[in-house]
Amino acid sequence: MSYFKTAMLLAGLTGLFMGVGYLIGGATGAMIALVIAAATNLFAYWNSDRMVLSMYGAHEVDQNSAPDLVRLVAELAGRAGLPMPRVFLMDEAQPNAFATGRNPENAAVAVTTGLMHSLSREELAGVIAHELAHIKNHDTLLMTITATIAGAISMLAQFGMFFGGNRDNNSGPGIIGSIALMVLAPLGAMLVQMAISRTREYAADNLGARIVGQPMYLASALAKIANAAHQVPNPEAERNPATAHMFIINPLSGQGYDNLFTTHPSTENRIAALQQLAAEIGAGGMPSAGARGNYPRRTPWGRPSAPRGPWG
Repeated sequence: MSYFKTAMLLAGLTGLFMGVGYLIGGATGAMIALVIAAATNLFAYWNSDRMVLSMYGAHEVDQNSAPDLVRLVAELAGRAGLPMPRVFLMDEAQPNAFATGRNPENAAVAVTTGLMHSLSREELAGVIAHELAHIKNHDTLLMTITATIAGAISMLAQFGMFFGGNRDNNSGPGIIGSIALMVLAPLGAMLVQMAISRTREYAADNLGARIVGQPMYLASALAKIANAAHQVPNPEAERNPATAHMFIINPLSGQGYDNLFTTHPSTENRIAALQQLAAEIGAGGMPSAGARGNYPRRTPWGRPSAPRGPWG
């Protein structure tokens, strides 16, 4: 059902984009807009991963520079049936992570130093499994496309304000229509983009929990990351809010609940879904109190205080 919903939302976003082009310049305007969007998407397809990794100052690590992290990613990638992705570290205090890349063969997983310092090894495994699930589901490409189309809609709407407002015939939107176009089209694109992002987060939570074998590892990590995201700012994310949907938890301040205006589902809803999955597959892992962040603080993931899961 989530794939059908995602396809419908993406179709709606594409339809909105075509509609904006048509309102500005009729059929010709729609075709020109489509060509521009295709070129933009082609550029994003080949370069989006390098762009976002560079934006956050991520540096690649290997067996020599971060052996425990790389080994954990390799173990989980093997469980997921994926090629080994490249692994990156971001020098960022806020615990968070994201995946990028146009396909599983050209994918990367990036985690912050704050994530490494604040999670146990089990929790880190849950986070990495979630990001690998995004790669396996091809969400990294999907979110690049939606972000690009949404950006193109906003650009066209701004263009339409100047182009259409000066027209006094019936072939353009006119000044009133142009104002409405400038306001409503980007808003509609943003809502659709966020709805797609929320849908894919639930799917990645579910598959990631199955990859690691213990849904409560991820649930516990989500609670910790969400709590820290409210307290530890991420300046680079604040400067580039269009990338917020890529992270496992919204890195921006002032997050809300699970509604139309959030890039992510509420953490409480995600944890509840993982608790239900744990009950279904009989994998309790950490106690449910741990998912709410009420269990005693554990040692860093590199020196776990509890036996490792089946992935270790």
